[in-house]
Amino acid sequence: MPREATSPKQRSDEQLDATSPSSASSPSTQEASRWPAFAVCAAVAVLTILDLAKVNVTLGPIEHTLGAASSDVQLIVAGYVLAFGILLVPSGRLGDLWNRKRLFLIGLVAFGLASLVCALSVTTEMLIGGRILQGFAAGILMPQVLGLIQQLFTGQERGRAFGIFGAIVGLGTAFGPTIGGLLIGLLGEEAGWRWTFAMNVPLALIVLPFAWRLLPSKQEVARGQTLDLFGVALLGLAVLTTMLPFVLTSGRDTDDPARWWLIAPAVALFVGFILWERRYLRLGKTPVVDFALFRTPSYRHGVLITTLFFAAMPVGFLLVTLFLQQGLGHPAVLVGAVSVPYALTSAVVAAVSGRWTFHHGATLVAVGVALFAVGYAVVLVVTQLAEPELSPYLVSAALIISGAGAGLVMGANQMRMLLHVPVEQAGIAGSFAQVGQRLGNAMGLAIGSSVFFAGVAALQVAGTGPDTSSPVVQEAYKASVAGGLIVVIGLSCITLVVAIVDLAGHRRRQRAQPAGE
Repeated sequence: MPREATSPKQRSDEQLDATSPSSASSPSTQEASRWPAFAVCAAVAVLTILDLAKVNVTLGPIEHTLGAASSDVQLIVAGYVLAFGILLVPSGRLGDLWNRKRLFLIGLVAFGLASLVCALSVTTEMLIGGRILQGFAAGILMPQVLGLIQQLFTGQERGRAFGIFGAIVGLGTAFGPTIGGLLIGLLGEEAGWRWTFAMNVPLALIVLPFAWRLLPSKQEVARGQTLDLFGVALLGLAVLTTMLPFVLTSGRDTDDPARWWLIAPAVALFVGFILWERRYLRLGKTPVVDFALFRTPSYRHGVLITTLFFAAMPVGFLLVTLFLQQGLGHPAVLVGAVSVPYALTSAVVAAVSGRWTFHHGATLVAVGVALFAVGYAVVLVVTQLAEPELSPYLVSAALIISGAGAGLVMGANQMRMLLHVPVEQAGIAGSFAQVGQRLGNAMGLAIGSSVFFAGVAALQVAGTGPDTSSPVVQEAYKASVAGGLIVVIGLSCITLVVAIVDLAGHRRRQRAQPAGE
């Protein structure tokens, strides 16, 4: 049976302590340096998450200054997401087998250089190439971040660390548009979008020496493990062909339905990957993904919750940004600031709730998803009924509810998902969950933005101009954002069903534990 079904919390703590490298060498040194090392990991996680979110408000200025077509702008977003998703699992496995610190340093240097390429881009092709390189670097970094946190902390302290980490990820997601909007408002369109990317360079240079000094160089590696290069290639192609039709969905007149034929080879590649991995395991070698992890309910449900929740969250911000900026004509600075209360609420709730995630993680996740859905239901009502002048402020207030929900979900689900994963597999387990996040991002953005842009396209077909003061234009954008927000709420409700199933199973196993002992 899965470990969660038979082991009480106390035994789980002992097992985690026994397998953690942090308890194996230099305890006093580890004790003093692990929170500073965590700060380094969290700072780099923010850099990668910010570049998923802050690009939203730069797309218009990039179109204006580089003369980018809508398909080019789409690739600026999609290139990062695709490259990010492709490298997650291979770099997670390599970090587990080789050295997380070294890969972290390589990824950080590459991220800084790729950001510089983006900032100095003179053509859209150069910018797209820089974004793809950024995505590859982020795909190297994020699995090492999760693996290092798993390595540094055990037991309830790990719950606290993941609570803080969840807060930071929430801040990065929500503050991204704010930072982009501020830079464009202060520096103008061209300098603003360029500094949106260039800011990563000095930040990476500041973090680099701290990473070199503070991150643990040694880690526990299980004997006899090998890197399955063919399996890595199969999985990378499967992830690429799965994500590509979603990230290339725009809902505009450039949309090509033929992209959906890529789903067929994606399914074939995933089936081939599973068959190859089983054969590889029968030969006594180490597979890319240990499918035994999915027999653990907390990990299995956690990956599914992560995928669904990250399908809902980013598209919600995108829809709000498009509605307020393009539909109602509010400036980028104001639109970017709309997510600030969400971010602050999410950070505070995640940090405070971290002390309860170890014992009540499943409950916190279910409650958090419910709050997130309620918050966006209120946002939906506000977008339809509020006066245009008041909409940014009322949407911002409604997002506080969703922010509280996200704060409960982020840290609790991350900690619970990895709770029973052996430390030597922390990188691959965390990176597979990150693949779920990226797939969720791609699917949610594809569905939500398609619904939104379909409404906008109908407005353009009717021959109505872009005058945001026109009641006809505003009503069309209201209808468009309503459709997109219903997608967000629907995805949240599906996530809630999974969270409730997980909570019910967790409580059932808890009641069964005394009888099994």
